[in-house]
Amino acid sequence: MPANLDGQLVVAISSRALFDFEEENQLFEDGDDRAYMQLQQQRLDIPAKPGVAFSLVRKLLGFNTAAGPRVEVVVLSRNDPISGMRVFRSAQHYGLKIERGVFTRGESPWRYLRPLKAQLFLSANEADVRSALAAGVAAARVLPLSAHASDAHPHELRIAFDGDAVLFSDEAERVFQAGGLDAFQAHERERVLTPLAAGPFKPVLAALHGLQQDKTDAMAVRTALVTARSAPAHERALRTLMDWRIEVDEAMFLGGLPKGEFLREFEPDFFFDDQIGHVQNATAHVPSGHVATGIKNH
Repeated sequence: MPANLDGQLVVAISSRALFDFEEENQLFEDGDDRAYMQLQQQRLDIPAKPGVAFSLVRKLLGFNTAAGPRVEVVVLSRNDPISGMRVFRSAQHYGLKIERGVFTRGESPWRYLRPLKAQLFLSANEADVRSALAAGVAAARVLPLSAHASDAHPHELRIAFDGDAVLFSDEAERVFQAGGLDAFQAHERERVLTPLAAGPFKPVLAALHGLQQDKTDAMAVRTALVTARSAPAHERALRTLMDWRIEVDEAMFLGGLPKGEFLREFEPDFFFDDQIGHVQNATAHVPSGHVATGIKNH
């Protein structure tokens, strides 16, 4: 039987999201890819430092047991194949069982998400993230200077999501942008029994819910909805999750308050939000990614 990834949560990640390659990347950004390749080759035997999404990947791989694989992590990178050797060696150094990778030497790799059937793509490249989102794959631009995840929960994967334009469609956000808060609240009250359409990250939350329900001794899942919504607009969000038969462990209806300090207390391995202001506020506290979709990102 040929190998396949059926039934697994497939996560594609760039090398810069997984490891700290910022020093090396500066050469690449300066347009000298040969110097970049040479530097990576010189450092083949030096494990790269963990990057922003390292904790997320390590814990996701923790769901794989002798009983069978549950999560597949694939490196999908603009790096060249020689630099890819260092990525694999670094992963091996940290005990990350990552066996698959695609390295495109400067070309956009997002098109390989389709044959991988990836449900999530994390990259430091905004153009690649936008292309993935346009193709229907949940994706976020990792901010390399984000704080790293806390080590306080080694056996619990913690992920926080914004609501509108992330878990849900941007329907309500469009009303808010056009008519302000009063129009938004009225719109949500009138439609409180009508579930919101799915946003790009609903499949990711659903996959995490599946991992959460089928618990292993090695790893648990804890999720949080962290949204600028407040009462009475909170009810439609919760009823939507009920309609999907998906649970979250915590819900924070912050009514526009900055999210960063609340996220600091939740201690997620990653936080996803469509508004760059919220993401920037969070980066000082937790690993964060910008979901470049919805009306706020046109």
